[in-house]
Amino acid sequence: MVKHIVMWRLKEEAEGRSREENALLIKEKLEGLVGQIPGLLAIEVGIDFSATPDSAHIVLYSEFTDRDALAAYHQHPAHQAVAPLVGVARSSRQLVDYEV
Repeated sequence: MVKHIVMWRLKEEAEGRSREENALLIKEKLEGLVGQIPGLLAIEVGIDFSATPDSAHIVLYSEFTDRDALAAYHQHPAHQAVAPLVGVARSSRQLVDYEV
């Protein structure tokens, strides 16, 4: 199994939406990928409430059957449809992919 964790800091505003509005929209779109992509076992999206200077604003936790499933996820049209929304709203990104 592969775990894929991504954390983003979001811009104060993007595409005419506030940070909070974009966080909720990103959460909705990413959670909507469940059942659409083979090998994607689970997705959980959290929005930070601590608001510390070191905090990310949003986190994606996802599980895949294997590395090939993770690679296919990145290329899948459903994921590709969400990526531009995240790309325009984010100011920074950190990620970790690992096997268990």
